[in-house]
Amino acid sequence: MRVVVIGSGIVGAGAAYHLTRRGAAVTVVDAGCQGGATRAGAGIVCPWVDHPEDDDWYRLTREGARAYPALVEELGEDIGYAKVGALLVAEDPVDLEPVRALLRRRHAAAPEMGDVVDVHTPTELFPPLSDGLSALLVPGAARVDGCSVRDALLRAAMAGGAQVRTGVATLTPDGRVLLYQAEGSTQWSPAVAAAPPAEDEPASWRQAAPLSAAPAAAAPASPEALRLTGEGVPVEADMVIVAAGAWTGEVCRPLGVELPVFPRRGQILHATMEGVDTAWWPIILPRTGPYLLGFPDSRVVVGATVEDVGFSPRVTMGGLDEVIEAGLRVAPGLFNATVTETRVGLRPVYAPGRALIGPLTDRVIVATGLSAYGLTAGPFTGEVAAALALGETPPLDIAPYAPPR
Repeated sequence: MRVVVIGSGIVGAGAAYHLTRRGAAVTVVDAGCQGGATRAGAGIVCPWVDHPEDDDWYRLTREGARAYPALVEELGEDIGYAKVGALLVAEDPVDLEPVRALLRRRHAAAPEMGDVVDVHTPTELFPPLSDGLSALLVPGAARVDGCSVRDALLRAAMAGGAQVRTGVATLTPDGRVLLYQAEGSTQWSPAVAAAPPAEDEPASWRQAAPLSAAPAAAAPASPEALRLTGEGVPVEADMVIVAAGAWTGEVCRPLGVELPVFPRRGQILHATMEGVDTAWWPIILPRTGPYLLGFPDSRVVVGATVEDVGFSPRVTMGGLDEVIEAGLRVAPGLFNATVTETRVGLRPVYAPGRALIGPLTDRVIVATGLSAYGLTAGPFTGEVAAALALGETPPLDIAPYAPPR
């Protein structure tokens, strides 16, 4: 079975990995567009606090989180995965009661979240936090390094015979793949180590609800913007998986389908606290506002903005101001931390709501729309897409995520 995977983010890399493990001949093609979501993701794996009124969304993210320990063991290398727990914090303890009830309701079917407990002195676990915050600890929450996961998946796929090619993959109306070279793209190298929800939409603990339609100001990103050169070279494939993130709608347009997938920009910053061991600090999830989490090397990640501004992967003064101001409100102890890096990514959002996974035609599978949950559910979504491409029964009922046909 020959399978072309369009897109080498965490979903595409996950698909390639699972395909090669099943003996498929895999070619991964990526245009190297700026703004891919995987690199900019913070790395929070804590699905149990979100999507209180959408069991299908929650089921996908829960299974994605549940699959990580086995994946870490299979890959056999450090991908930044660690169960550090998550502190849900609020100034008023009353604000924690809805999420406490949600976690209690979900615990029986997801015991991996651990036993949720009150933490009376959150600063003992995350010293920069503001005094006086109330907190719940979800001990099963984990953090992961998105770039490390994606690169490890691609390396493993290549070890299994997969080819990774840089260029713009376009589809013909019958689902064949043509590969064009493009100027300005970035080659992958294996050495590379909130807006409030509308009143009528159910609130999640930390993520703005998806829009009901793509914003009118968001013009679609076109592969032609990369200045295609030469003639398209056919890439032979029995099946195609399109995992092109926010660019998926444009890639699939030649098939005669209009997929309302659009980008939601997220700006994030990395800061260091010299001489401080932050490796095992828990994830901080306020009721509203920024998240914070620690990594090795005295690093703290703060983010992220939630911006519907089209295909504009730029770090802005306003975005950084929002992240810094909100971060210091929750954790004033970060005031003297050194800002070492800023990142920006375009999260792929499927306008009707939840993720988009399933067959578009008899030979084309689509897998995108994970929004802010790409690092939680990305590798597992790739596994689902791989099973569909190979004609197998996927490890999850895809009916709630299937595209219109």
